[in-house]
Order: sequence, then C-alpha cells, then structure tokens
Amino acid sequence: MLIVYCLLFSGQKVRFRYPQFLQGILLMDTVNYSYHFEFNDGREEEFLLKLDTKSLTPVQNKSIKPPGWARLEFNQCIGCPLSLENLYCPLATQLAPLVETLTDVTSIEEIKVTVTQDERVISRDTTAQEGISSMMGIITATSGCPLTDFFKPMARFHLPFANMEETFYRATSMYMLGQYYRWKSDMSADMDMKGLSQFYANVAKVNKYMAERLRANKHEDSVVNALVLLDMFVQSVPDCIDTFLDELNPLFEPFLRDQHIM
Repeated sequence: MLIVYCLLFSGQKVRFRYPQFLQGILLMDTVNYSYHFEFNDGREEEFLLKLDTKSLTPVQNKSIKPPGWARLEFNQCIGCPLSLENLYCPLATQLAPLVETLTDVTSIEEIKVTVTQDERVISRDTTAQEGISSMMGIITATSGCPLTDFFKPMARFHLPFANMEETFYRATSMYMLGQYYRWKSDMSADMDMKGLSQFYANVAKVNKYMAERLRANKHEDSVVNALVLLDMFVQSVPDCIDTFLDELNPLFEPFLRDQHIM
C-alpha cells in the first residue's frame, strides 16, 4: 500500500493514501509500449519501447551497434545542433530496429496492429504505413534528437492512431502546459502559441532529412511513407492552428462566462 505524507501550510503532516489503481503507475521505473504487427501471411513482428519514467529516454541494450546509415554525417539535417563528436544520429539509431526489421514491407500492405500500453490495449486493422507511423511518433519524440524532444510529453500520453483533431488538441494542450511551467519558473510564456509552429517546423526539417536517409539506403517504401504520413500533420500545423483553435472555442464557453475563474 502506497502512503504519502503531505506537509500542509499550517505545519500539520497529513497521511494521504493513493487509490490502488494509481499505486502501480507511480512506482513504475519505466513507461512501456508494445507494437505487435500481424501480417496476412502469418508473419508477426513485435517492438517493445521501454522509456525511463522521469526522463522518457529509451531504456535499451546499448551493446547493439547501429547501422551505417544511422551515422550522424550520413544525410545529416542542415542546422543540426549536434557535432560529429556524436557518432550516430539519435533518431536514426532509435529507428534502426524498426527500419531494419520491416525493410521488406510495402506501405499499403494490410496488417493488424495491437498496441499494449501500461494502462490499455488498442487493436486496429490498418495499413503497414499507418501502423509504423503511429509507432514512429513515440520514437521521434523520445529519441534524444534536440529538435524533437519538446514532444516528449505527447509520447508519455501516447494515443495510438490519433486523428488530426485529437492530435491538434493534444499538441496545443501540451504546449500550453509547457507555458504554465515556464510561468511558474518566472520565465516568459508564449500565450499566443507562436512557438508551437516553430517546434513543428523543426520536426518537418528532421522528417525531410530522415526520409532522405532511408531512401538513400534503398529501404522498402513502408517506413518512408510512414514518415511522410506523420509529416503531413506536421506540415499542416502552421496553416491550420488558428482555424483549429477557433473551432474549439465554443467548447470552452464555461471558462469564459465570468471575468474571474475563481
């Protein structure tokens, strides 16, 4: 049983008992995702993504040597902040097991994907490119690439096969929570969300050069097209964000009734 002691402003120490369903989540060292792919010919592939709970960095076997196409200088992104002291591109390194395993899969191949998270299981009949694209969202955000790590909170609360509206909502909510933490830290806060478009512009750049890496290594099209599918949303954010926020505005009418929220 997990019991937490909270010190109140009055100085009194109060014992608080967490509900049973929360105790396991709070004590976990890792956040875990499993993507299981079932092909029509009977083939099955499973990918386990294990992330450190606090840092969301991948927990993996570091003895596995990345392939040559994952070297940093191989089609390195223009403007990449990493120096060649980093032998391998962190994103390419994390994508390598997925890419190398599914190198022979075509993008439109029909498959069944089962995603197992610590809290739920989601299954869907879909195409290879869509299943791979969903998994890529986690990998991209948590790979260690300095241009994509802003999206770690979205990876922590990953929603497999999210549609565009759901992803917009999660992205804008994540960004504004980030601004709240900046405000709490006496830093400037971007209440106009102009910086969100820049975040996505950086990700679009990463996607472009990662696709060039994969094409240069002559992989089958499923992984490249999965990246393209992911990039379609990324590219749409700067042009669509204001429209999306306007469409959501009526849902927040209860927040706008009174001048003061409290």
